[in-house]
Formats: sequence, structure tokens, C-alpha cells
Amino acid sequence: MDPPTMWRATTVQACGMWPFAAGSGSPMTGVPLGQHLFTGATVCGDPLNWFTRARYISNPSLFMLGMPGLGKSTLVNRMLIGLAATGVVPLVLGDLKPDYADTVRALGGQVISIGRGRGGINVLDPGAMGEAAAKIGGEAGEVLKAEAHGRVLNMVAALITIVRGRPMDDHEQSVLSAVLHHLRERTPEGRAVLLPDVLRVLTEGPPRVRAVTLDRGDDARYRDAVDPLHRSLLGILDGPLGDTFASETSTRIDPDAPAVCIDISGIGEADTQLTAAAMLAAWSDGLGTVAASHALADAGLAPRRWFFTVLDELWRPLRAASGIVDRIDALTRLNRSLGLGDAKITHTLKDAEALGTDADRAKARGFVERAGMVVCAGLPKTEMEDLGKVVGLSRREIELVSSWSSPPGWGVNGDNEEPPGRGRFLIKVGGRPGIPIKVAITDAERRLHNTNTRWTPNEDAVEKAAARAAEQVARAAREGLHGLPGTPGAPGTEAAAGRWTA
Repeated sequence: MDPPTMWRATTVQACGMWPFAAGSGSPMTGVPLGQHLFTGATVCGDPLNWFTRARYISNPSLFMLGMPGLGKSTLVNRMLIGLAATGVVPLVLGDLKPDYADTVRALGGQVISIGRGRGGINVLDPGAMGEAAAKIGGEAGEVLKAEAHGRVLNMVAALITIVRGRPMDDHEQSVLSAVLHHLRERTPEGRAVLLPDVLRVLTEGPPRVRAVTLDRGDDARYRDAVDPLHRSLLGILDGPLGDTFASETSTRIDPDAPAVCIDISGIGEADTQLTAAAMLAAWSDGLGTVAASHALADAGLAPRRWFFTVLDELWRPLRAASGIVDRIDALTRLNRSLGLGDAKITHTLKDAEALGTDADRAKARGFVERAGMVVCAGLPKTEMEDLGKVVGLSRREIELVSSWSSPPGWGVNGDNEEPPGRGRFLIKVGGRPGIPIKVAITDAERRLHNTNTRWTPNEDAVEKAAARAAEQVARAAREGLHGLPGTPGAPGTEAAAGRWTA
């Protein structure tokens, strides 16, 4: 049985009821999220505080599902603001709309734009991990350098997977690793290694790279081994991804920033490959910054910091190519040991069912199973029943959340009516009964976060357009009057006057 609800009031209001009190039926640890839908009690929570302080969950992660327009990113924005106030660093690694850029700016954070003509990421740059390895030095620095090498290798492999539509072969990863080691040893200090450098080394075929291919001195065997990899790298550079990943990183993540948002909203909806590649590159760069921060803290060179990452629109990279789910799975499995909380956001479980292979679908469902918190916005009843097989939902909870997916009523007088499920969420933790909450956003949050900006009329622009239209009408009226025969200066006025002159 749940404990009774605790009602709160000021000492002036509640003094006559003292000493009668009851335990609270809603958690009070973490970011204030909203009110309990049935009791009105305040509900607080977030993955980091429920993992570190309250110990309600064993994994500092959140998985959120819900139909569009019901407030999923609004709730996550509130968590970002609350966690930033406690010293946690929010990392939005791939903001697609953007939903979080204005919030990060308001927090004094760093917003980095990625896209064609906007900025790029050099996936071969070890970034913050390379700088931290140089500062730490010694054996710990070498360990971090090796980890940075593995992260770069995985990122290039992910790009090739996106271009090919299938994972790399094992011997190709060995060849790529040998090429990267060769370049690191021969690239001058301060110069970044680029993807065109990888192509140059593959063309030259130095002994270290040839040894991995088992060519045994036969140039034809070497070419047969490296040509598929060579073609895929050319496809990255000359294809839809080249402008973004072929040059040096335009803006590096600031390890000391209070919040970071990598804005990829400039990439078009149709560029699925570039979107997935940009998101994966942003995640790799951001999580590398987290690893570097912890390595510096372990060495006593920097204070310990916690991080909270947001992976929104998760279905976009998952559908880009088979094998991408492996990369995301690897990135998110170790968040507990990395001092990292995360929030993964998508629409429905069908996003996972749409993946190409049974293995990918099983791994994607594992994101939900491993999540410490599962938050549901409005979903159709069939979706809730599927989710209930993974999470464990009662019949009443299924009916409650499915009722939030109903459309708004028909407005009689044309007023904008909100959907009944907007701002309502059900928080599930393990086998506990769900906590239904209602979130009421503040004016400050409303100004910072509006996912429908393209559908919001610009009042200032409307007023200026109306003023221009009025001026054009007045000008047209003056010119029309000016053009009438008999009006001074009008065409034909002199000739008409001559006929009446003796």
C-alpha cells in the first residue's frame, strides 16, 4: 500500500492542525517537476538525484515516450534547469528542432551549430580527451590516449556504417586502427589529423598498414584488402557527409561551460544520413569530454563534475543504418561508471520495432528495460499495452495514459484548446505504482521553450507588413489620381489643354 499523501501549508495555515501529520506518497528528492494529478502534492525527481541521493533507481537514466506536442521536451527542459542549478552540466548532444538551445543560452552555456555551411566536427580529433591525456601524462595519460583512439575508431566505423548501410568487416577495423596509429606518430604537434589523411595513407600503403592486411608483399592482395574501405571513405568525403566531417572542428566543446548544446537543426529533414552522422559525432565528442573531465578529476587536476545528457528524437539515428543501435548501446551502457545521467526521448516503442534486424530490435527494447525511470506522455492504448509487457503497467495506468492521447475538443468560438494530455506524465520506477503528474510551466519557461515557433505568428512582422501594405495602397491611390487626364503632370494634359486654347 502507498503511504498517505502529505499536504503542505504555511505555519500560519497549519498551526491549528499540529501535531497531526502523515507520510508523503510522492517523492521529494530532485528537481520539482509538478503536482500529483490526484492529490496535488508536489512531485520531485530526476535520474541523477534518484540514483545518488534517494537511491530509488539503480541506473541514472530516463526513457521518455509520448505522442508529439504533449510536452516531453518541456519536462526535460525543466530537469535541465533544475540540475544546472545544483552544479550538474547539461549536455544536449544533437538538438534537432532546436528545443534546448535557448535554455542552454539562458544558463550561460555554449551552443555549437553543426551542418552544411554552419560548422563541422573532425571525427579524428581526440578533442578534450587528447588535451587531458597531455595534461595528465604518465601511465594514466597513456591509458586515456588509448581510450581516445578507440573512441575515434568507433566513430569512423559508425560513419562508414551509415554510408554503406551495414557494419564494417573486422579486418577493415584493424586496417583503420593501423592507419590512425601511423598518422598519430607522424603528424606534427598541434596539427589535427583529417579524413583525407587517412585516404593518403591507404594509397601509400606503409609497412605497418600492409602488415595488418596479410598482403605478404603482394600489392594486388593489399589493394583487394583496402579498396572497399577506401571506397567507403571516398563516399564519406564526396558524398552527403563530406562538408561536415572532412575539415577541422569548427568549435570545440568548452569543458568548463555550465551547459552545452550541439544544434543540428540546420540539417534538413531529408538528410537522414547526415542527421544520424551528426548526432553520433556529437554524442562521441560530448561523451569524450565527460571522460576527459573525470580523468582530470581522478588525477587531482580539476574538480569532480556530473553530467546529464539528452538524446532526443532517438528514432532518427536508429533508422539510419543497421548497426547504429550497437553504437548507441555502447555509448549508453556505461553511464553509471561515467558519472553521467541521460534522458532518451522517442515517440513509441514502434520506433524500435521498425529496425531492420531482430538483434537491433532487441537491443533497442533494452534501452527501455535498463532505464531507471520510464516516463510516459499520452500514447494510444495498443502502445501502452505493448509497453506494459516491458515495464509492467496496471490496467488503470494503461487506461489513464491512453486517455491523454485524445485530441482536444472542437472549439465553439475558435479558441485554441489544449489536448487533454498536454503536460501530463506517468513516472514508472521498477514495479512501483506509477506517479501521475501535471506540469504547469512558468512564463520564463514558456519564453525559452516553444517547439511550434514556425507556427507562431510574428506579431512584429505582421504589424510591419500591415504598415507596408497601407503605404502601398496610399501610394497607388496618389499615383492613380496623378495619372488622370487634367491632373497637372499627367500624360496627355498639355495636348488636351491645347485643343481649348485659341
